[in-house]
Amino acid sequence: MSLPLLVIVGPTASGKTALAVRIAKQFNGEIISADSRAIYKGLDIGTAKPSMQERDGVPHWGIDLVTPGQRFTTVDFKKYATKKINEIRLRGRLPILVGGTGLYVDTVIYDFTFPKTNDRLKRFVDNMTLQELYKYCNEHNISLPENNKNKRYVINAILRDGQPQKRRVKPIDNTIVVGIATEKEILRERITARAEEIVADCTISEAQIVADKYGWDNEAMTGNIYPLIHHYLEGNLTMEELKSQFCVLDWRLAKRQLTWLRRNSDIWWGSNDEVYTYVARQLAKMNNS
Repeated sequence: MSLPLLVIVGPTASGKTALAVRIAKQFNGEIISADSRAIYKGLDIGTAKPSMQERDGVPHWGIDLVTPGQRFTTVDFKKYATKKINEIRLRGRLPILVGGTGLYVDTVIYDFTFPKTNDRLKRFVDNMTLQELYKYCNEHNISLPENNKNKRYVINAILRDGQPQKRRVKPIDNTIVVGIATEKEILRERITARAEEIVADCTISEAQIVADKYGWDNEAMTGNIYPLIHHYLEGNLTMEELKSQFCVLDWRLAKRQLTWLRRNSDIWWGSNDEVYTYVARQLAKMNNS
């Protein structure tokens, strides 16, 4: 049997990357990021990409795949991640899929089969603003996705309307799926501490450079901290207000992620150390079978 696919999920700031690196170093693994923010080049600090120090020599994939002006869909991610999983296994190493973007993870482990895209409609809606997309959905009786602040998700909902999307009921064979459970108070503390690190002059400079090249309304900067930085630069927010509102946004993101993930009965939940022990036992069991 080939090496299993290990999947580590959890909300933002739950410690997924640190755990994945720990497991990768112990069990000869490589990490594939399943984070829809980490795919964009040039946006490093604001998206909380793992630094080279945090990666600790472990190969990371799924980071810096496209420029902020490029479109990258869940279909693209599934193709990319599946290819990387196969390549990692061919190297005799353990593929570890890590992320908080639930849809990215689900497309891989439940082997989504996507309906054929209407290219004409795609070109039409690609040029719409988010408000125009909302209006289109309302006029055509299309339900908005959970993350309706993300233009890409709204466009995908329009393109899929009325077309069946097939998926497996259970995860693909030879897959271990674990989730990091973190107490709410601890998670809030981590989000607040991370905001102190992220909201800095270097993050603002990074955002300004990308905005000067691609505009503030490019898809990569429509979510997360970037609209807040835009407001700050326009003089509508103080630095403290920027930090405070970023904490609120990150906490809401964490709650959305948990809502999505908690629906999945195939995830084994535990603390950081509990998950590590569980994974070690599962890998040992597979090696001995």
